[in-house]
Amino acid sequence: MKFAGAYSLHNGQAEWERRELSDWLTDLFEAPSITIGAGCTGKIRAHISNELSSGGWSNQVRIDPNFDLTVTGRHRDLAFQIQTGNISRAIYDLMKLQYLFQQRKIGAAALAVPTKAAGLLIASNVASVERVWNEVQLFDRIITLPLLVVGFE
Repeated sequence: MKFAGAYSLHNGQAEWERRELSDWLTDLFEAPSITIGAGCTGKIRAHISNELSSGGWSNQVRIDPNFDLTVTGRHRDLAFQIQTGNISRAIYDLMKLQYLFQQRKIGAAALAVPTKAAGLLIASNVASVERVWNEVQLFDRIITLPLLVVGFE
């Protein structure tokens, strides 16, 4: 697995850089021992979880104490979400991140999804960075948080 690129919405890149975590974020995906393909999502998620923990992030953080809805990680005023499943889940992830921002629990976030090519290797109808980025731009008045959409392959 490797970092493929990132897209910035509402100064998302600048917010990660301001917190000096931009390089750390992209380095999360530099894992040559993980091969993208069918059945790889468990290895990807375990790798991300370990990296978040070693970086001082909380894992699987509830967005509200009354609901069993979580984001992959949270550190200070940043949230991180990875999606290796269906495209509809990625849009749902954006709603959770936007909720945290509107509740003033975070100041910026990142959503990581595979590239289209990598997604095709994982399964059918997997979220892709290209599709998520196109749709995020369409809804940029609804999705108002500083966001980085990160692609990996």
